[in-house]
Amino acid sequence: MGCALLALPLGYGSYLAWQEQQYRDALSSVRVLAPISALVAPAPEPFKPEAIATVLGLNAQNTWVQSAEALQLRASFVSTQGPSQALLAGAQSSRFYSVGDQLPGGSVLRRVEVGHVVLWRNGREERLSLKPASRHVLPARAGGPEPQATSVHLRPLVDQP
Repeated sequence: MGCALLALPLGYGSYLAWQEQQYRDALSSVRVLAPISALVAPAPEPFKPEAIATVLGLNAQNTWVQSAEALQLRASFVSTQGPSQALLAGAQSSRFYSVGDQLPGGSVLRRVEVGHVVLWRNGREERLSLKPASRHVLPARAGGPEPQATSVHLRPLVDQP
């Protein structure tokens, strides 16, 4: 019985060695083909931050579309605490709007900045700017005579008549 226990592992080991030899002989007769040259990958396109900003719903700088709303921005009140508001005037009335309010033309007030507001209209952001104040309230005089100094003061001096 002890001899059988020793012969069984030796027989199985011989069988595995014979299979390994058969495999190696078969492997040497297989032709190895040269690898196909890999295609050169095209260079990646340059990174476009504008495309990513558009996907995220942001606008690139200085690409604002002026709003076609029939509204005028009269004033904007920007607050660090609480909601900011904008005074918008339509054809018939003026009203204060907060961020998120729906405007008469169907657009939504998205942001209130110091000099403009951003509206969301037809799936895109539009900018409604504050109209610049005119430089002169009264018309400037053209070449009139120089004003003369007055001799009368509100508080008369001792030597003044």
